[in-house]
Amino acid sequence: MLKVFKEKAELPQTPIKTPTPSDGSIQFDYEGNKIHFISLGCPRNLVDSEVMLGILLKAGYEVAPELHEADYLVINTCGFLEASRKESSDTVNDVLSAKKKTAKLIVTGCMVQTHHDELKSRFPGIDYLLGSGDVEGILTAVESAQKGQTITRARSYLEAGEVPRQLSTPKHYAYLKIAEGCRKRCAYCVIPTIKGPLKSKSKEQILKEFHLMLNQGVKEIILIAQDLGDYGKDFGSRNLAALLDLIKSMLDVKQDFWLRLLYLYPDEITDELISLMKQDQRICAYLDMPIQHVNDVMLKSMRRATSKTDIINTLTKLRKEVPHVVVRTSLIVGFPGETEEQFEELAQFIQDHPLDNIGIFKFSREPGSHAYDLPDQIPEEIKEKRYHKLMKLQNKVVKKLNKNWIGKTLSVIVEGYHPESNLLMCGRFYGQCPEIDGLVIINDGRKVKAFGQRYTVEITDVADYDLIGKVVS
Repeated sequence: MLKVFKEKAELPQTPIKTPTPSDGSIQFDYEGNKIHFISLGCPRNLVDSEVMLGILLKAGYEVAPELHEADYLVINTCGFLEASRKESSDTVNDVLSAKKKTAKLIVTGCMVQTHHDELKSRFPGIDYLLGSGDVEGILTAVESAQKGQTITRARSYLEAGEVPRQLSTPKHYAYLKIAEGCRKRCAYCVIPTIKGPLKSKSKEQILKEFHLMLNQGVKEIILIAQDLGDYGKDFGSRNLAALLDLIKSMLDVKQDFWLRLLYLYPDEITDELISLMKQDQRICAYLDMPIQHVNDVMLKSMRRATSKTDIINTLTKLRKEVPHVVVRTSLIVGFPGETEEQFEELAQFIQDHPLDNIGIFKFSREPGSHAYDLPDQIPEEIKEKRYHKLMKLQNKVVKKLNKNWIGKTLSVIVEGYHPESNLLMCGRFYGQCPEIDGLVIINDGRKVKAFGQRYTVEITDVADYDLIGKVVS
């Protein structure tokens, strides 16, 4: 969960006593303009929250750092998985319990798009529902004098033109969304239903946002989409042509920055992309490459476009051409029909072909997905057992891989003090993505003059998924 706020706290304003209306409308009788955002789910959702925040700030609203201070609360929900919907529902319930009685609650995002009737029924305290593609309707939602909803057929949102956006991330990094929706049809996934078909942002718009971020002092720009490799294919682009052209245009800018790519499928890691990564170190040698499984029967059942051989060949080529590359992936256990032998094949794979970071997920049976009706559904207790076994194996792999960094020096963005102690600092090197990967814990930061800057750090030890080091210059 990311709470979005920027300004300093101020005392709540005095409520105004007003008569109860007789027309059935809701009376928001607070003389205040403070807003508080809670953004759940993926970075693409966060970008939408930042756009909504920007629209409201431009209209004269202010940010309330604390929930109980807010006159207006906005929850941007995630509806991708059952667990995501539970988190969204729990958050709505918690906010309704904690907010001021006079505060207005607006709920938006993916869960609203797909489960608005359920939300309306379960939580009558919600004042306005806003669809996931109706981001620019946030001002209408906030200013509406009555309960209501705006849920159009637009299932996803991309900025166009001069739409305000208020970055909520630390000033040194930001997400740049280049596409929404998805053209793939993986058996377990409902993203195409939730977010709609692939919709790419124009190159001109992306570069405009890219330059704006650099001018604001952003030093790490993270390109995001459901699948970066499909960027531009709705415009007629083939293979990675549009993405590579976009990246080259960004690299033409003669400034020092990191460019991070999330996400690319194994069949999209082409020779030209690898060559570009080798030529310009501003492209982080880091790839989030979801493979989901390695057994060929499972991959076919999941409707994936790759095979085990393809995956191994891609990893082998990456390791050979870019030896220092860091690879993250995601895996699913308990997909319908997964046998014990097929699971053991997956378990053996992560030992034979060690990966730096793995997000492991238990198959979630999502209504509307192809896999929902597949036979041989796996019992939850077996999913749980396989999940914990894979997590335990990966923990051993990571500890071994991380020890290889001891004694090396890395360029690290020092982000601030460690949340548990001001005697420690923390940062990230190119192989660590914000929010999802480990950190570099700095136990000697005497040479750090400012946060959000890069320093050379010597790695001296490891702690599970984190590296430990000291700033040397």
